Amino acid sequence: MRIQADPPLHLTYCLNVHPGESWAENFAAIRDYALRVRDRVAPDRPFGLGLRLSAQAAAELAGPAAMSEFRDFLAREDLYVFTINGFPYGRFHDTAVKTSVYSPDWRTGERRDYTIALADILAGLLPAGVTGSISTVPCSYKPWITGDRDVRLMAETLCDVVAHLVDLHRATAREIVLALEPEPDCYVENTDEVIAFFAGPLVEFGAGYLAEKLGVERAAAEGLISRHLGVCFDTSHLAVEFEDLPAALQRLQAAGVRIAKFHLSAALQAAATTAARQQLREFCDPVYLHQVKARRADGRIVSYADLPEALADAGGEPTDEWRIHFHVPLFFERLGELASTNSLLTGEFAAALRAGASEHLEIETYTFGVLPAELRSGDLADGIAREYEWVMRELFGR
Repeated sequence: MRIQADPPLHLTYCLNVHPGESWAENFAAIRDYALRVRDRVAPDRPFGLGLRLSAQAAAELAGPAAMSEFRDFLAREDLYVFTINGFPYGRFHDTAVKTSVYSPDWRTGERRDYTIALADILAGLLPAGVTGSISTVPCSYKPWITGDRDVRLMAETLCDVVAHLVDLHRATAREIVLALEPEPDCYVENTDEVIAFFAGPLVEFGAGYLAEKLGVERAAAEGLISRHLGVCFDTSHLAVEFEDLPAALQRLQAAGVRIAKFHLSAALQAAATTAARQQLREFCDPVYLHQVKARRADGRIVSYADLPEALADAGGEPTDEWRIHFHVPLFFERLGELASTNSLLTGEFAAALRAGASEHLEIETYTFGVLPAELRSGDLADGIAREYEWVMRELFGR
């Protein structure tokens, strides 16, 4: 929903919280849940959707009959689509996702073709005058990248999609931005690495490749990359990295990196105590990767690839505070020894949102299904509605 006109600001929740890999399952989730959320938080106004489409669902929705039916549904229910989560290519619930969520990565034609399909769908759904965004894998999982050849390939494949977005803009007047989503332990995981990638490989490898592909000057190609390729600023991911969110945002803006959208999400934080470690065992699950960053008293960060690995390292280096990549509902404050990073979203950071740091805000808590029983809402639609209410109250004072 549009919560601000000047500068424009749209708020939605990410439909990746709902299981389903086919378009029929996605459509059912919109009818069964999104409409109920809409009725709770915005019953008398246009309501924005943040789609999550697997490769299978995208192929099915791209068919003329499915698109026509969906457009009619959107018009009838006063809904609109302005963003797509294009991070998970395949199954995202009820299976061991773990590192497979990063595959195929940006070295592959599969990732390129899937993202182009999403862009075509979004261009066909975007209202006139509204920018579109597609969040995606932050290049790759870091251990998979072994040299410059991989880096060049990622930069060039991303620029293949930029070229398509340029053509789409010319043909449809719909501007779409592809947004790399920094995440712990990925090739681009923090603000330093975002800036380095945009100033380094994208200029060194991508700009010349795009210039030749489009038949434009190199400087023009660099401008097109800046326009159509940016970041999805996920507040839980950067909190896990122990980043100062307002400072990170200012640095990205100063470097000319476009913020295509924000994921409003909260991670777990805890003091490194025996009691906290014991309680964190409830948050180990076989589905998602829950990276841990542990900060020592001297400020150095110790990294663990997944929560069970961190909990097993009882005799490791002493640490002061843990941040865990486990998305908890925005309204969650504390459970025993465990707290939330949601307080990092208020104050100066919230002021930057209101000032128009991006047009798109997306609530992204996809973990309701694997939360410990104490944190589960009795009804998923009610839980999502409570997140909207938290955002409007805590970040926008309404």
